[in-house]
Amino acid sequence: MARLIGFQKLTSTDEALNKWLSILQLQKHDETKIPIKDALNRVLSLDIIAKEDLPRFDKSAVDGYALLAEDTLEASQFKPAILKLTDSKKISSKQAIQVWTGNPIPINADSVVMIENTRKQKTQLKVYKQLPKGANVSKKGEDVKVGEIGIKSGTRLKPQHLALLSALGYKTIKVTRKPQIGVLATGNELIDSGESLSNGQIFESNRIMISGLLEELGANPIDLGIAKDNLENIAEKIRIALKNYNGLITTGGTSVGKLDLVPDAVNKIGSPGVIVHGMALRPAMPTGLAVLEGKPILILSGNPVAAIIGFEVFMRPLLIRMLGLDSEKRPTIHGILTRKASTRLGRKTYLRVRVFQKNTQYFVEPISARGSSIISSMTRANGFVIVPANREGVRKGEFVSVQLFGNVEKIRNDV
Repeated sequence: MARLIGFQKLTSTDEALNKWLSILQLQKHDETKIPIKDALNRVLSLDIIAKEDLPRFDKSAVDGYALLAEDTLEASQFKPAILKLTDSKKISSKQAIQVWTGNPIPINADSVVMIENTRKQKTQLKVYKQLPKGANVSKKGEDVKVGEIGIKSGTRLKPQHLALLSALGYKTIKVTRKPQIGVLATGNELIDSGESLSNGQIFESNRIMISGLLEELGANPIDLGIAKDNLENIAEKIRIALKNYNGLITTGGTSVGKLDLVPDAVNKIGSPGVIVHGMALRPAMPTGLAVLEGKPILILSGNPVAAIIGFEVFMRPLLIRMLGLDSEKRPTIHGILTRKASTRLGRKTYLRVRVFQKNTQYFVEPISARGSSIISSMTRANGFVIVPANREGVRKGEFVSVQLFGNVEKIRNDV
């Protein structure tokens, strides 16, 4: 009956996270070499140093004619400069050579006139625009100079990074190896989607959600299935994760009921076991943090929204460290709250909101939802307002900060 009384102490999220990380003493994960074609969204593990200048030579930035800028002095639509076309790789005064985008700049030339500002007449070229020296020329090394850091270690690679790597001549690179994280759901009432439901059963949905969150951050989720509310069954699944993977996330079985057995199963296996259980957080109060064999175990609520918030608060910063990222914060905007929202004093609250834009102003609408089991409250939301533990709600018309996890909707003025 003692476990039915409830959590005797709630720990602040900052204190809990710091304690977890300090016990884990995480280092950046191992690295692996992969082709750059497979490197999108992977995390670079070593600085990329330019082995040569980029561009490698002065080159034309446009289709046009290479020439000397001083030969276009006072050129205009009414008084074009008249130059002689040549095929030589070297020009003299009053000469021009046709070049295409990316071509090397001929010897002595210092500028390129765009083809639309000229007219070719046999061996003559009329130039209708005065050019400054260096116009339309990409100088050697202006992108990246030899010996410079092209991309820093700890960067999550986007398409533009892959383009730069390719331009610098890299075919393979070293990235942080993806952490392997086991994902386990617990509960007698759970069955996999697609199976036949009996009375009292529900389809399990947390594993696919947590796996998606892990993949989004750059980890590799391993599905450990569903464990029944049985101490030995849960403990066996945990042992499998400890033996084979870099960490474990469980959902369900973490409150104070008779069948909430995950913390007991963790502590049965070894120490330090569960180091924090019960957070000053809403939703996700029953979240637990554990360490076994130097590996992290995140014990999440079975309620989907609480599971998402627990993941956001604790697993996101953990994985950022494991991947060697400098930081990776969600985009933040500020907007006007459309109505008041109540929160409980003493708990940091992640308020689900819908952000929309009218003209240049952002508005923030709290999503109405009772409890943390309403999955649709997350599909209707596109951001969180984080209300500190020392506040009892937020007021209508208040200017609030929103962490976005979805797209902002634009509303027409006539709607």
